[in-house]
Amino acid sequence: MTAERMEAGNALLEGYAERLTHPNPSLPLGTPRGQDELLADGEVRPGSEAIVDALGRFGTIGLQTRRRTVERLISDDGITYGGTAPNRPPRPWLLDPLPLVIDSPEWMRLEAGLEQRARLLNAVMADLIGPRRLLRTGVIPAAVVAGHPGLLVPAHGVALPGVHKLPMTATDLTRTADGSWTVVGDRTQAPSGAGYAMANRRIIARTLETVHRQTNLRRLRGWFDVMQAALLNAAPPDVDDVPRVVLLTPGPGSETSYDQGLLSILLGHPLAQSDDLLMRGGRLWLRTTGRLEAVDVVLRRVDPAWSDSLDLLPQSRLGVPGLVAAARRGVVSIVNPLRAGVIENPGLLPFLADACRALLGEELLLPQPTTWWCGDPESRRHVLANLGRLIIKPIARAFTAAPAPGWLMSAAELDALRARIEDEPWAWTAQEPLTPATAPVVTQVGLEPRNVVLRTFGVALGDSYHFMPGGLARVASEPDAYIVTNQSGATSKDVWVLEADGTQAPRVDLDLRVRTRAIPSDAELPGLTPRSADNLFWMGRYAERAEFVARMLLVSDNMVEDHARHPHTPGHTAMRAMLTSVTEVTTVRPGFTGPGSEERLANPLPHLAALLLDSYVPGTVANSVVRAVSAATDVRELLSLDTSSVLSRLQRAIDDARAEGGDVPIQLVALRTLDSTLALSGLVAESLVRDPTWAFLDAGRRVERAQTTVRLLRNTIALTATPVVEPMVVESVLRVGDSLITYRRRMAAGVGSARPVAAALDLLLADATNPRSVVFQLERLREDLAQAPDPRLTASIREVIGFVRDIEVEEASTGLRLDLVDALVELEDRLRGLSDAIVATHFTTQAPQSSFAVAELSREDG
Repeated sequence: MTAERMEAGNALLEGYAERLTHPNPSLPLGTPRGQDELLADGEVRPGSEAIVDALGRFGTIGLQTRRRTVERLISDDGITYGGTAPNRPPRPWLLDPLPLVIDSPEWMRLEAGLEQRARLLNAVMADLIGPRRLLRTGVIPAAVVAGHPGLLVPAHGVALPGVHKLPMTATDLTRTADGSWTVVGDRTQAPSGAGYAMANRRIIARTLETVHRQTNLRRLRGWFDVMQAALLNAAPPDVDDVPRVVLLTPGPGSETSYDQGLLSILLGHPLAQSDDLLMRGGRLWLRTTGRLEAVDVVLRRVDPAWSDSLDLLPQSRLGVPGLVAAARRGVVSIVNPLRAGVIENPGLLPFLADACRALLGEELLLPQPTTWWCGDPESRRHVLANLGRLIIKPIARAFTAAPAPGWLMSAAELDALRARIEDEPWAWTAQEPLTPATAPVVTQVGLEPRNVVLRTFGVALGDSYHFMPGGLARVASEPDAYIVTNQSGATSKDVWVLEADGTQAPRVDLDLRVRTRAIPSDAELPGLTPRSADNLFWMGRYAERAEFVARMLLVSDNMVEDHARHPHTPGHTAMRAMLTSVTEVTTVRPGFTGPGSEERLANPLPHLAALLLDSYVPGTVANSVVRAVSAATDVRELLSLDTSSVLSRLQRAIDDARAEGGDVPIQLVALRTLDSTLALSGLVAESLVRDPTWAFLDAGRRVERAQTTVRLLRNTIALTATPVVEPMVVESVLRVGDSLITYRRRMAAGVGSARPVAAALDLLLADATNPRSVVFQLERLREDLAQAPDPRLTASIREVIGFVRDIEVEEASTGLRLDLVDALVELEDRLRGLSDAIVATHFTTQAPQSSFAVAELSREDG
């Protein structure tokens, strides 16, 4: 496709081509613009013709529509990044609608270079933790390694079995001015982003469905199968059956928590936080409800120094005390190894070409930027003399200084940096600036070129490394941003690697690559950790609470509409009764019962709206939604992939109403809330296997529904009322309990008590056929907890069921009903005690970890 074709009506492409004639604002003034990933020398790059054709069809409006579609799908799937600081919540993941396309011949060349680089990094790793020939012969200066915190001397002697000491690698690249892919840096400590790459593919496949289907692409899913096989192969050699693998995560506060969760889903291995693991008998165990499970492989996403508070960082609460010792004894394998971070040291770059010749007997295939390590006096003099035109990088990200383009720094900043380099020269490197490639980004003004970096992912299996076909592309946050990082707000891109016409990529025979293991006849699925069970339980409770309160607000708002303007009528009295019950059930006070209640009862809509939308007050619908979403996020790897979409709609119903301001349409928002909570209930009922995951989620719903139903009954129909008001209150309560139609049909047929209060009590308390009754909840709760049996809990549930069935509703509903009130108060206490017993039995946390490490004695102390 030539420039002439671009002029034939593709306005988007014409505007983009015109922008490429302007200087790149991120580069020093006068620097020629580099390559572009869509257009090269006025022509469309090979393989991108389908994207260009689509741009012509979409036009500006269609492209903006797809941009909004991507944003909506990201919101629906709950894809986030960041959020490690308390005052910085995670932000939505950023994804551009247009993929970066690499044709088959180019990818084959790049893959060959990546495979060599992975073998080289693995060989360097093996040498540094083994014979250290590179250090002894001076190929790599010892100081560049010794000064890196990733060396982790306390982890000396920890090594993985087999030849692959570095099972996973990631390499960042950009296309430079001469058109070659050039290494920007390596990520070996705990390479992240593969989950985001898969998430990008899923969203772009839906956003550009026709283009995606018509393009012959390499698929990503098979690479995760290779990763799965590699993890199993990394297990200690004496593991005869299928190894147990866990993904060690810092938790939901990790900036890449979504990436970790999706990786857990794709691999099928559980996420484990520090509290989920313990050392016992010299082995690592996963705590689950009912049993301990031995762990053979840890896929690590916790920074190495934080992985063990006994041998490494005493103040850490993210790792497992004793993990280093267990790994040194070879009873557990850690992937990537704890010392792998030393390999991503940019100070190694000046010496990798010589290391490649020494270790592999090969010339380095992939170019890398000219780099100077400041620990070398001659290199340091060059760097200090040219500080204003170089990229300055610390040798380790742990030193907190981000890469800095010298030409963007002030004189004072350069002086401060010069002083730091002179003070600790071994800790700094400098690189000749590359002229990075750009890629088109969809903005409000059309397509705009931004600097782009491609992250590729490799995994070792068999005799070689295998690479995800594509990876994760990131483009700069602003046109003048030179550095491209997620922390700086970079936008991601899906990466399409094309299949050659008439051919298919070679397949990895996983059966031949994986060590043969016996599958025990009594093999079990991984159990549920107490932390996960706790989150599922409370997710169920908060979702049910949001639904119940939304139902109460619907009924109350209807009564306000019908009766608020008619004081001193039975309807007005019934309305006040329902409003006061709202306060008692939600416990949001003072509400309609405390100080100022008469004013709120005279004008109830503002308080009802607050009960719907105020996310900071416990007991409101919005607060329950936030808590349900938070609990679900913590266990997203255990839930259906559709759960995020349902919860996103639930959150959006609240957020949209809050954003609109003005008078809140309580009926509309409450109904949207109900739609989502009912969809969630249906998803749980129809999509989850009846295992502990389903059991604890359902148990939370059952406990919450039973408690709120009893609280509602105690504060409404258990209280005496006039014969005219009482039927109105009863019908309102039955509407909240979604049992009004059944009640009317039974009353019309003469089934059950003829007294409305007794009939309603029977229906909502003891009717085992009514999915809204207390007895129904308790029977289901007993079935749920059979997944994690405990005789004491079973007996307690049976006792509470007996107590409910012993309530004589006909007798208790007469007179002043004091016995009924007492019975409901005691029933509520028993249900609360039952909930507390479930928490104490199944959700116990470990005692706080303590370290025996002490500070070294100072010289003054002797």
